[in-house]
Amino acid sequence: MDDKDIQLEKTLEKLREITSRNLRRVADDIWGTVKSAEELANRRLSGKQEEASDDELISAFTQPTNNGDMRDAVLEKQLEALEKLSKNEMKAFSDKLWDEYPPTDIEKTAPAAKTETAPKAEEEAKEEPEEKLEDILSELHSYIGLDGIKTEVDNLVNMVRVHQMRKAHDLPTVDMSLHMVFSGNPGTGKTMIARVMARIYKCLGILSKGQLVEVDRSGLVAGYVGQTAGKTMEVVNNALGGVLFIDEAYALTYHKEGNDFGQEAVDTLLKAMEDHRDDLVVIVAGYDGLMDEFITSNPGLESRFNRYLHFADYTTEEMMDIFKLRCKQGGYQLDEDAEDEVLDFINAQNTDPITFGNARGIRNLFEQVLIAQSNRIIKETEAGVEMTREKLMQLSAEDITEAAKMAEATRRKDMREDDELTKLLKQLKQSTSKPEDGPDGEGEAE
Repeated sequence: MDDKDIQLEKTLEKLREITSRNLRRVADDIWGTVKSAEELANRRLSGKQEEASDDELISAFTQPTNNGDMRDAVLEKQLEALEKLSKNEMKAFSDKLWDEYPPTDIEKTAPAAKTETAPKAEEEAKEEPEEKLEDILSELHSYIGLDGIKTEVDNLVNMVRVHQMRKAHDLPTVDMSLHMVFSGNPGTGKTMIARVMARIYKCLGILSKGQLVEVDRSGLVAGYVGQTAGKTMEVVNNALGGVLFIDEAYALTYHKEGNDFGQEAVDTLLKAMEDHRDDLVVIVAGYDGLMDEFITSNPGLESRFNRYLHFADYTTEEMMDIFKLRCKQGGYQLDEDAEDEVLDFINAQNTDPITFGNARGIRNLFEQVLIAQSNRIIKETEAGVEMTREKLMQLSAEDITEAAKMAEATRRKDMREDDELTKLLKQLKQSTSKPEDGPDGEGEAE
């Protein structure tokens, strides 16, 4: 709510108070008269009373009644109608007045009103309390796994703090790039750590806002000439004051053939990083190897990204700890005999860390277990079993087994779809090849 709306609301409150007082004074004078006369007329029309004399009519109009509740209800309806009309009229008048006389002029001519509304406006505009660096680092170290990442972040924070101390004492400092390259398989915590870094940089005074804007190639590259630069700059402007996190960044330069505008996005991004180097941090992320190719594809990228963080896959024990943590946070209790089932499930699904997705795979596993538990509980309820708090919290070995069956069925379905897609691509390739071409492209062998 801005100053104009605050001033309008206070004016409407004052108007309602005055109107209510005046209406009530008038109602007190006439309500009893009108109500008594109305009752008398109703009795005469119903035939329950003979025609009233003049004295009775005069008495009815002069003696008040005790129908205060109905009077108050009518008054409220009248006030609501008046307030609605007044608010519409005053809103239109306020908009016109505010446009012609901006707040600076009003402050000069009406300092008392400004003083009265300022505390409320300041209270609404008050920002959330600043986070403490110690609290963010403590949260970081509470995460399961990521030991190497925690050490790298601690090292970086210490370097930045000493860098700031040296500047404060007018000592020489070396240029320090805060842009980072995250490499690793899906589900290893790259986005989560990027969000933590944004908060850390804000606490250190490097960034003004500390928000995280996450995009991929589709969020930066357009399909037509001349559109990519504008699309990229729009994303950059949204990220100013915080961290721009580009997932699967290698896709910007991975395809060189055809009308590909990925390089245009990279060039625009590099210029923006230079123009806004004091209030923008860019973190690029993707698979190992592919990120190395991406950085070395452009000298500008190599000069700006010189801090690498590798996100290792979670161990089976760490993934088990993540699963237990999700149970605890969700209010579930894993049976002791179900823990071995979970470990077997993780080992079976984690044969390929890319498809299983580390912590992402654990999240999917947890959701599948909850589906299996829900199906079991409904069956037991329909069979007449009374559900208790403990039973609703229980995750049994049966739930894990059923979840494993669902996961395996989904995996086989995906494999069939992949096989069908591969077969279709081969057929398309054969149908588009020239009939006269032989195995070596030199024509058929005689």
